[in-house]
Amino acid sequence: MADLESLGFEHMGLDPRLLQAIADQGWSRPTLIQEKAIPLALEGKDLLARARTGSGKTAAYAIPMLQLLLHRKATGPVVEQAVRGLVLVPTKELARQAQSMIQQLAAYCARDVRVANVSAAEDSASQRAVLMEKPDVVVGTPSRILNHLQQDTLKLRDSLELLVMDETDLLFSFGFEEELKNLLCHLPRIYQAFLMSATFNEDVQALKELVLHNPVTLKLQESQLPGPDQLQQFQVVCETEEDKFLLLYALLKLSLIRGKSLLFVNTLERSYRLRLFLEQFSIPTCVLNGELPLHSRCHIISQFNQGLYDCVIATDAEVLGPPGKGKQWGRKSKGDKASDPEAGVARGIDFHHVSAVLNFDLPPTPEAYIHRAGRTARANNPGIVLTFVLREEQLQLGKIEELLSDEGSAPVLLPYQFHMEEIEGFRYRCRDAMRSVTKQAIREARLKEIKEELLHSEKLKTYFEDNPRDLQLLRHDLPLHPAVVKPHLGHVPDYLVPPALRGLVGTHRKRKKLFSGKKAKKVKTQNPLRSFKHRGKKPRPAASPS
Repeated sequence: MADLESLGFEHMGLDPRLLQAIADQGWSRPTLIQEKAIPLALEGKDLLARARTGSGKTAAYAIPMLQLLLHRKATGPVVEQAVRGLVLVPTKELARQAQSMIQQLAAYCARDVRVANVSAAEDSASQRAVLMEKPDVVVGTPSRILNHLQQDTLKLRDSLELLVMDETDLLFSFGFEEELKNLLCHLPRIYQAFLMSATFNEDVQALKELVLHNPVTLKLQESQLPGPDQLQQFQVVCETEEDKFLLLYALLKLSLIRGKSLLFVNTLERSYRLRLFLEQFSIPTCVLNGELPLHSRCHIISQFNQGLYDCVIATDAEVLGPPGKGKQWGRKSKGDKASDPEAGVARGIDFHHVSAVLNFDLPPTPEAYIHRAGRTARANNPGIVLTFVLREEQLQLGKIEELLSDEGSAPVLLPYQFHMEEIEGFRYRCRDAMRSVTKQAIREARLKEIKEELLHSEKLKTYFEDNPRDLQLLRHDLPLHPAVVKPHLGHVPDYLVPPALRGLVGTHRKRKKLFSGKKAKKVKTQNPLRSFKHRGKKPRPAASPS
């Protein structure tokens, strides 16, 4: 057998059809987690694997799962078609992504291995029809899988051979503890199991005791985030909330950040406040909102990946679920509920070519920071993380730095050298915009989004055909005005721009023209590290930890 240190896909004894699909993905070499996990899984061992976000964990369990299913069908006795593999994930978006990856890897053996996703509650009828055909692999959230098991539309006790729990550290924190315990009662006594996670915590250890039998633990000797040569991490201390808005305005409007970026905040209300604020300056953004249907959220992610948006605002209140075991630091706004607890953004979702992650609000936990930061610097691309910190939040920031510095003595979150006095000329504009974003404006923005969903809903199409008056009332309802946009704020006069930054504004305007047509052109992501080189008389390049 080839040396494990240099084991390639071609040395793992994989089916030629899988090797062809892997080649189509452009993977010349396995990642570290794939190199270690796949041979062990093929030997029939249970696995508890920790690997950082974006390290290829999905393929690390999907490849051996497919190989074992294909081998069984090719060499084993002829048996009745049944569900042999089950993949549990915490969110609907992750279920969709896992299904897509498994189907891509099974592209050349689609007749032999079928995959079904049962995570969307609104598709129960069609899911029952799919499950009647007994697909080989079923993907879903614990609540949806348990629902089908209780209705006898899914039976696993006599057939399940492989169980996968992806993003295991999230399953309990999303409130799935009872569902998981009940679900395990419907499984056979003997099966092979894989637990994949970006972090090891008490919840993962609890599931390990419940699910695994004499597992091999893979706690790979790699940092939870890429190194400083690939991912640069900064902190900037802001004196007031107003300073945070002012700095964000300058970074985006003056093109100090290039390429696509993700903005993270801690509440849904906050995300709309930020979107309406940026809208005042003609900076287009969109909000990933758990109140919207799964299809709409996935459509937003798809548009972002295609380059139609440069900036998406994601909300931890929707992402990480309810706080657990006293870990939550951030305060949740009154009435700011996550309507869909199975809607997820930060964990595992594959945003393409993200140049920068901006933590506009400090992450609620150190683990949340890791998963936010994991959205950038993927697949050997460079990336940056910039965290905005208020003075009173520095103790919380210290806990994040403590977690990150466990793997090295050098400071990880470097101070971002930016002189606020150079953008003081923009402060009155920011105050003007902030005054326009009232609570009523935020409420109307959310109502407007929901109204658009109702008007374009395929499921309500039949209802509106039978009740045309309701459709007319909805269309001719009083127009909603989320915030008064003042056109002059979208233009940046040259006299307000510090001399050292005027070249950047010109660059921004040129780039903006690329998106002025009906169809947006896809722009190649530039190295985001360039955007943090201050072009003043005293250059301050982004430093790297030694």
